[in-house]
Formats: sequence, C-alpha cells, structure tokens
Amino acid sequence: MIQICDLTVGYGKKSVVSNINQEISKGEFISLLGPNGSGKTTILRTLSRLLPPIKGVVRINGRELEAFKQSELAKTLSVVLTQRINPGLVTTREFVALGRYPHTGFLGNLTGQDKLKTDEALKMVNASGLADRYFGELSDGEKQKIVLARALAQEPEIMILDEPTLHLDLKHKIEVMSILQKFCREKGITVIVSLHDVDIALRVSDKVIMVKNGKIMGWGPPEDVLETETISELYDLDSARFNKHLGTIEVKSDCRSGSVYVAAGAGKATGLFRLLAKHGFNISTGIIHENDIDFHVARGVGAEVVAEKPFVAVGMEKYIRAVNIMEKADHIVDTGVPVHELNKLNADVIRHALKLGKKVFTIRKKENAELLFGASSRNLIFCKDELSILEKFPLDTGCTNTAKKEALR
Repeated sequence: MIQICDLTVGYGKKSVVSNINQEISKGEFISLLGPNGSGKTTILRTLSRLLPPIKGVVRINGRELEAFKQSELAKTLSVVLTQRINPGLVTTREFVALGRYPHTGFLGNLTGQDKLKTDEALKMVNASGLADRYFGELSDGEKQKIVLARALAQEPEIMILDEPTLHLDLKHKIEVMSILQKFCREKGITVIVSLHDVDIALRVSDKVIMVKNGKIMGWGPPEDVLETETISELYDLDSARFNKHLGTIEVKSDCRSGSVYVAAGAGKATGLFRLLAKHGFNISTGIIHENDIDFHVARGVGAEVVAEKPFVAVGMEKYIRAVNIMEKADHIVDTGVPVHELNKLNADVIRHALKLGKKVFTIRKKENAELLFGASSRNLIFCKDELSILEKFPLDTGCTNTAKKEALR
C-alpha cells in the first residue's frame, strides 16, 4: 500500500534521516522507535506531506504522494500530531464531525450519512457518552480518544500519529493503543505511529522501524528485531536492560549495598530481585533453569546467575559454582522455590549454608521447611514476604540504615 523509496527527510537541505526504503501493507500497525531527536517526527511529517522530501519518493497505492490533491489526500490519510488542540466552545460530536468535511460539498453541510459516520467513530473509540460534552471539559485521555474519533471519521486508509500516548495516564495509554489496534484489525486501516514505549510496541506492532543517528537501524517484526543488545544500542542503555521474552525493561542494581545470594526458580524471586536491585544490592542467584521467569529478571537487574539448560537436572558443576558464590555473600535468601528432581541441588546449597552457620532468610512456611531441611530448619530466619527480609538484614553486613528505611516505606 505504501512504498518508501530511497527517501531522505529533513528541513531545507539539512538531512535528518536518509536512505529510507520500506514497504507497508494495508492494515499493518507500524511503530517508529528511537531516542528523542532521532528523526521520527520528521519522517511522519514527510509521509503526511507536511514536509517535502529532500530526496526520494513516497507512493500510496502506486501513486506518488505529491500527485494527490489536498482533498484526495484528506480522504486517504489522517494525521494526529502532538500539539494540544483548543477548538473553542464546541461539543465533542461537533469536533468529531470536522473529520467529515473532506467528504462534504462546497458549503460543508453535513448529511445524515455524515452524522451517522460521526456517531460510528465515537462509538468505536468508546466515547459515545462524551458526545454532548464540550471538548474543553475533557481530560487529556478523553481528548485523545476524541481526536482519534475525528481522524477515523475521515474514513482514511492510512492513519499517522506522532506519540499518541504522550501526557496520558496508564489507563488511557492502554485504551488508546487498543483503539488503534482495533482500527487495523476491524477497519483495515494502516497505522503508522511513533512511540517511546518499547514494551507497547512489542505487543501491538506488526513491524517496527528503529531510527538513530540519521539512519534506519532496524526494520521488521518486533519479535525478530527487538533484541536486548539492539534496544541497548538504540537508547544507549547502561543502567537498564530490555528483555524481549517478558517485554520489560529491568533497572540494574548499582551495587551500593551488601551482597545477596538468592535461591530462586519458578518465578518465586521475581519481586525480590527487583526490590534488591532498587536498593542497590549486589545480587547473585542460582540454580535457575534458562526457561524460568526468574532467570530473565535476574539477568535484567544485572545479577550473577548460575543457570542450567531447560528441562535438565542441575549438574554438580553448577552446584559447586553456586556454593562458591553463596559462601561469599553477605545474605542468603531462600525464596521457597518448589524442590523437585531437576532442581533438588538448590536445597543442598541452602543446607550447606546452614551447616556453615550462615544466616539464611526464607519465605518458606515452617512446616515445609521442616520437611525439606529437617532439624537444621530451626536455624532459618522466617519472613512473611520480601519487604520483611530486608527489614531483618543485619546492618553490619552492608545493608545501610538508609536502605532499610527505604525498603520499609
């Protein structure tokens, strides 16, 4: 539907992004990703014919963009930019109806069909109940839904949006992206949008375009191109790590507090890893299978991870490595991971820690601990949750008063 051939975009003779070559199909959801100032908005403005290209050509359905009359283009393409809109004292329905004017006659009179399309657009963005309210009275999230309804009322084949979730709270951000996805799936509209949220792009996009340093750094299905290393390079991430398996960005620990060894697995340590990282602990963990959610979160927060291949019994080599790391840690935590044939050496690491006289904090219930560790379970320090573990950490082993106070807030 859209062909972008050898396109260079910019202002005057100054190039911002060059050598853009993409083909976009009908009904695809395309997200542009990149740091501020990378040229995402410049690309969108050029595709919208708000900026002339420095070089190259854009075709819609085989026809060059420059060949469209303005009235034709308004029926083909709708644009939603980032600037705040103040249409004056108009109702929401009147504002949405502005999207019908490319389809009206010279005098701009609305027909019954135009009014029907206006109400349909309001319904599709779940805003029928706002129709008689004044636009200026709406919240930012409500206004953005109405702006989308106006764009939809144009009955476009293509919708181009620049950061449509800017200034929105979580609820409206999710709702707006769901509405745009519905436009693609139910109306066959091609949506091209610039985003800063990599996790959202991963979930809603058919393809992503990554832009940095005046060039296209990557292009394709997000499942293929949104790799940990790629996102780190795209956004120059040093203190965080993107995980494509979970679609999250984990903040790494700055290691300003003590060291903690965590017996993890089965997702039991996910919350604890993030809590320890937030309060600056140097984290090590094991022995986790590589298909476990704990494995991915631990790597994301920068932990030293002793890992085993999926569906393989933990070997003695990994056990010895885990013991060596555990012996050097200030704190030992047993997260209550279920113990079975494949990971039973995890329990042996905790038994060894207890034998050495180390303080071991556990979230495991007492009766379960007694079954697993026997008489040595009496030496465990039982905690009800992750926060209470930090509360009980001794101050003389690296956990600062500040860290404890912050943890208890």
